[in-house]
Amino acid sequence: MRVLIIEDEPGIANFLKEGLEEECFAVDVASNGREGLSMALSSDYDLLIVDWLLPGLSGVEVCRQFRKECSQVPVIFLTAKDTLDDVVFGLESGANDYIKKPFAFEELLARIRVQLRSSFSGNPLLQAGGVKMNLAAHMVSCNGKEVSLTPKEFALLEYLLRNKGNVCTRSRIIEHVWDIHFDADTSVIDVYVNFLRKKLDVSGCTDLIETVRGIGYVIRGE
Repeated sequence: MRVLIIEDEPGIANFLKEGLEEECFAVDVASNGREGLSMALSSDYDLLIVDWLLPGLSGVEVCRQFRKECSQVPVIFLTAKDTLDDVVFGLESGANDYIKKPFAFEELLARIRVQLRSSFSGNPLLQAGGVKMNLAAHMVSCNGKEVSLTPKEFALLEYLLRNKGNVCTRSRIIEHVWDIHFDADTSVIDVYVNFLRKKLDVSGCTDLIETVRGIGYVIRGE
């Protein structure tokens, strides 16, 4: 999943970026409102984390303008403004959730996962061809047998399952599973797909991930 952080305090931005990357999110950061809005409107993000007091353009205005173009992507305010009126105003500006600083990273992570589950029809279970992925339990099974995946393998399989039936290009995979600024050589995707295939094959789920030559990968079937 790909997240945009719009935060002008470098310490907080770096803390969020490192923490979310450890949880296998691909993360971009903008340090002011205008840059953040431009990035949000020009790229394909799964969730935005927005500070309120931003230089250039306030977080509220970023949220309002973003909502005019995109109504589905979740937005979470992360701000020191903590009165009840602030919370109500922020939510009425189009945010899905509101977290006050200082905050616990574990709480933010839980709220992010809630928003992402809601944006994907609230279904914590993804499945195809004998493979079942329980997002809430962070577990994968193949024909009833648990499959142990690394965090990056899990994130890659999740992205392919979420887009079941649609061909995922290498460029979109690298944007959503790895950082957008990752090495332009996308051969790393082929390596991880090979890792996934081997683990799934051992459990009897063969040929789940199809190669679309010159384009990317796709998971088909029910």
